[in-house]
Amino acid sequence: MGMMPNPDVALDEKAIVVEAEKALADIAAIRAEVAKVIFGQEKVVENTLLAILSGGHALLVGVPGLAKTKLVTTLGTVLGLDANRIQFTPDLMPSDILGTEVMDQDDTGRRSFRFVKGPVFAQLLMADEINRASPRTQSALLQSMQEYHVTIAGQPYQLPAPFHVLATQNPLEQEGTYPLPEAQLDRFLLQVDVLYPELAAERQILLETTGVRDNRANAVISSERLAEIQKLIRQMPVSDTVVDAILSLVRSARPGHGNAATDKNVAWGPGPRAGQALMLCARARALYEGRLAPSIDDVHALAEPVLEHRMALTFAARAEGMTVRDVIAGLVSNLRS
Repeated sequence: MGMMPNPDVALDEKAIVVEAEKALADIAAIRAEVAKVIFGQEKVVENTLLAILSGGHALLVGVPGLAKTKLVTTLGTVLGLDANRIQFTPDLMPSDILGTEVMDQDDTGRRSFRFVKGPVFAQLLMADEINRASPRTQSALLQSMQEYHVTIAGQPYQLPAPFHVLATQNPLEQEGTYPLPEAQLDRFLLQVDVLYPELAAERQILLETTGVRDNRANAVISSERLAEIQKLIRQMPVSDTVVDAILSLVRSARPGHGNAATDKNVAWGPGPRAGQALMLCARARALYEGRLAPSIDDVHALAEPVLEHRMALTFAARAEGMTVRDVIAGLVSNLRS
């Protein structure tokens, strides 16, 4: 006698397909709405959205004036998220981000402390030029990113859900900055490199943004709907071949794991968080592109944004003019062959 199919499992798979098709329509609408305001930069928009859809944080690295701030405010509107922005400066204190206790006095003269929440209490927080703040202030934000709560005077306060940080960093101005330590960079699901726009996109920017009319984005989904899509992404099946591709890529990026080029050029490589990021973002990318399961191509496409900030080159490799991107491109081409 053959085994009977489990009706619950079949129903679950059907339910996931139905939910995924709804999510595909929502994501298509989100992309269309963002494109009204952000011209070109498709890869930047995609990777930033993938970080949010995967439930994580992203670090946007690029020179000033490339619409990083505009992208974050647009995403806040389109995704129905309550958004705040902090401009990081060297004199910014942890309490400027987290909030502080103030003393109140009532009519009877009785005094009590009241907690006034800081800007970190938002669903989407833009941390502008994060490397300009002192390590003490950076660590206050990065603890919030990891633990999703803040502790003031021994009292924990839960952050809103969902909670996402999109931090920006200028790669040119390093004078008077405090570069993020490696362990703190690892907290970011993706590093999104924001490059100069293509010619056609820059022409459109000139024509569309210097007139009387200013394009504005509208809300497409609510924060509750975003949470549902994030949950769906975690339920999407991942084939063994994709899991093996993720493990091969991450492990080949570590010195001492049998890859001669890595042993020569890489000082330290990515930890298990890189694999977790690839598992989540590959599912999100499949959905973003209208597919119901991730493929090895998703892993290859996400290798750079996932690994770039989780690796460091040896002094000899840097002296030869090599970049982390070159190493990652080599690892991906090895996996393809």
